[in-house]
Order: sequence, then C-alpha cells, then structure tokens
Amino acid sequence: MIRGMFIASISLSFVLCAMNSNADEVSKFPTVELSNGLIKVNIYLPDAEKGYYRGTRFDWSGVISQVEYKGHTYFGEWKNTHDPNNHDDITGPVEEFRTGDFNEPNALGYKEAKPGEPFIKIGIGLLEKIDEPNYKFWQSYKIIKPGSWEVKYGKDWIEFKQDFEGINGWSYSYIKRITLAKDKPEFVIYHSLKNTGTRPIETSQYNHNFFIIDNTPIGTNYVLKFPFNVKIMRDLKGSLDVNDKEVYFVKDLGDESLFSEFEGFSDDPKDYDITVLNKKTGAGVRIKGDNPIVHLNFWTVKTTICPEPFVSANLSPNEKKDWNITYSFFTNP
Repeated sequence: MIRGMFIASISLSFVLCAMNSNADEVSKFPTVELSNGLIKVNIYLPDAEKGYYRGTRFDWSGVISQVEYKGHTYFGEWKNTHDPNNHDDITGPVEEFRTGDFNEPNALGYKEAKPGEPFIKIGIGLLEKIDEPNYKFWQSYKIIKPGSWEVKYGKDWIEFKQDFEGINGWSYSYIKRITLAKDKPEFVIYHSLKNTGTRPIETSQYNHNFFIIDNTPIGTNYVLKFPFNVKIMRDLKGSLDVNDKEVYFVKDLGDESLFSEFEGFSDDPKDYDITVLNKKTGAGVRIKGDNPIVHLNFWTVKTTICPEPFVSANLSPNEKKDWNITYSFFTNP
C-alpha cells in the first residue's frame, strides 16, 4: 500500500517510452515523470496490487523506466514480455539488498526460518521460506506482508520511505530519494538505512544498472571505463576484453548471457566511478558513488549491459548509514 503525499502540481503518467513491442503492456503501470528542463526521468511507483514490479528480488522503490537527454535514451525494456511478479522483469537503475557471502547470497532471517516461516527482504517486506536450505535470489517467494511506502514528490525530485517492523528483532527504516540537479543533466540517488531493531543488520546493496543506450544492441558499440586497471575474473567467451581501465566488446552479442566479477578496485570511494558509452551515438552515462565498492559484478545480454557495484551497509541496532550514487548523462557530437 502506498500512502501518497504528493507535493507540487505534477500529474501521474501512465506512458512509458518502451524500447520494444512490450510498450503497450507496460504502459498501464503508474509512473511519475520528473524533469529539470534538461533531462526527463520516468519512475515507476511501488504498488503491491498495480505496480510494474512486484517481484521478490529487487527493492520496489525508485525503479526508473527511462531517462531522456537531448534526444537520447538510456534505459528501457530489455525483455520481450513482462511479468510483474518475475524476479528480473524490471528496468533502469534498480537495487537489491543481500546478506551473506557474495557467492552465496542470503536474506535476513532466511537461515533460521523453517519452511513456511517468514524472512525479510529489505525494500520488499516479509517473504515465506520454501523447503530449500539456501536462499535463491531468482526464486519467486510468497509475499506474506509487503512493506508500505510513503511517497512524496515534486517536479524534480521523489522520495520513498519504508518503515518496516519485522520479526525476531529485525526492523528497519529505509529512505530513497532521487533528486535532479538544478542545471546539469544528472540526478542523485540518496539512500538512508537505519537499524530500528535489536539485532545487527549485515547486508550489502548493489545497483543492477540495466542500460540500453539509444536502443543500440549490446556489442562493439559499447565501452566501459573505470578509474582502476580492471581484472576480469571469469571467462567471457571471447566476447569482451580489457585494456587497462577500459572493458570493450570484441564482437556483438548473440543469444549468449555473460557474467563475471571485476576486480582491481581499492577501498577508496574514488574507485566507484564507472562510465558506460555508446560509441555509435556518442551518448553515455557516468556513475559515481560516495562509498567504497566492496564487490563488482558484470552481466550482459544483447539487450542490456549491467555493471553492478556493491556497497556495504552493516548496521548495529540504532545505527544509520547514508550513501549516494550520482548519474551524469552526456552526449558527444
């Protein structure tokens, strides 16, 4: 349930600039359009009954369907069909909280819960454990109790707040605010997570970054740039290579799905600085975080390219953590 507190004169939009034939299907979901006169940002509203995304993997707040700047587009639908309950039927900068080891993802309370009992997914709510000892992020879990959202917005900002009283000593207060810059083609995603329970919260959060720039299929037209020398930790099947601080495509992608971890970053927040460039159209985006990267995944298919930087958010009771990610959009003639 959304408790709406809508500031300024701005109308709900049910129109999505979709990237493929899925446009008519997804256009029915409630969105808000923000603008600062330079960029236009369309954002889906969280809704347990009518929302675009009702899956059990990603945080429901701040799901961006599209950003437009000088005639260029930076996100969009990357799948031909859409199921609101599927774990990855989603677009744009979207985030997930995970606990446990990076190679064995977990969720709050999953290990100690018995089958049929609840566990917690931050940004979603209470989910029901299945008869499976290990948590699986791609699994669709029954939602026992979705967290309620308080949503406020103006013409160039939107804020989501979820105060969630969980189980077994786990509770939290979570705020996400997206603010467009006054005179630049950029926005900042501000996060605040407070542990309001009696038990420690050990978690990390990453942004999946489902980029598809100007609807250009993923391949040799794209390059990723980093401030550190990149080490590719898994075989990318001869599709990508690295030249010091740049990761580039050797060939265009077909039907393959590629995944790897990237290493080479330090514990300096300055290493959270990633650029994704479409060389064909000259459009790109630079992503800068104000916290150190603790893990860096990379995933791509021919319809989207996804650098996935993780930040840590381990909190003792009554402890709060704030972190920001800045997205700057640019074009080169």
